[in-house]
Amino acid sequence: MTVASFSALAIVTAAVLYLMALVFHTLEWALARNVEATVTESVAADGKGGVALLDKPSAEHVPPRKADVYARMGFNLTILAAAVDLVGIVARGIAAHRAPWGNMYEFVTTAAVVVAALYFFGVWKWGLRWLGLPVTLLGAILNGLAATVFYVAVAPLVPALHSVWFMIHILAAIVSGAAFSIGGVAAILYLIQARAERKGTVKGYLARLPTADVIDRMGYRLLAFAFPLWTFTIAAGAIWAEYAWGRYWGWDPKETWSLVTWVIFAGYLHARATAGWKGRRAAMLAILGFAMFWWNFIGVNLVFAGLHSYAGI
Repeated sequence: MTVASFSALAIVTAAVLYLMALVFHTLEWALARNVEATVTESVAADGKGGVALLDKPSAEHVPPRKADVYARMGFNLTILAAAVDLVGIVARGIAAHRAPWGNMYEFVTTAAVVVAALYFFGVWKWGLRWLGLPVTLLGAILNGLAATVFYVAVAPLVPALHSVWFMIHILAAIVSGAAFSIGGVAAILYLIQARAERKGTVKGYLARLPTADVIDRMGYRLLAFAFPLWTFTIAAGAIWAEYAWGRYWGWDPKETWSLVTWVIFAGYLHARATAGWKGRRAAMLAILGFAMFWWNFIGVNLVFAGLHSYAGI
């Protein structure tokens, strides 16, 4: 077995492991359907001499033990999947004698690892294990697409990619994209949790999640971290474009949609900072930016022809 074939096998194995982890997290959510938390009202000063009501779910039932077992199994499988994915990426780089970020196949497999790494950090730092299902879903989709749609044989980089700025640009894009993804998932979960809280009863797996307000703040912090990095990604890409093509900006489809993504997240952060946007409106804008990022990351390469379509995908 060659190093290249070993790498391909590792990526396929990682996709299967992510899928298995997804199954266990799905069982975790399903078995938690009997968990119920009722929204209670607590009183706090509203800063204007009055009082404000703060919703805080309080669990009325102990979560099923079997659901916790499935949660641990899903988390352990996610760790294994990310480790195997990383081994496949490293083997790909060894086989190609270069950094393994030269085409869509290599981009999406690396993105899956970075998403998992941010998730693990969040679990360690803030106890974000409740993000297990969407994170494993994303990992299974990315590695599945890599193994079935985006796969290309190991090949040298085209001349335009021989630049240190290309590597900096890609790494920044992958890390910011991972943060955008988790922030976008948090926005989706916020809408679901907020709707349940408005009805007065939080049931099922939602009873094990933080309050909608906590989810909203977490998503905002992730997107606030990702936005400056995405700004740097665009700037580094412009420097690389001048080196490779002799111009900083040329309205290539990838460049255009990168700017659209930047504008959406800039609007999101500006609205929260100046207009006090929180809650549903901010979440919808964050989800739009999340969708736009992945459209730019994958969809543009499949639909439009441009200078970034160097991999033939």
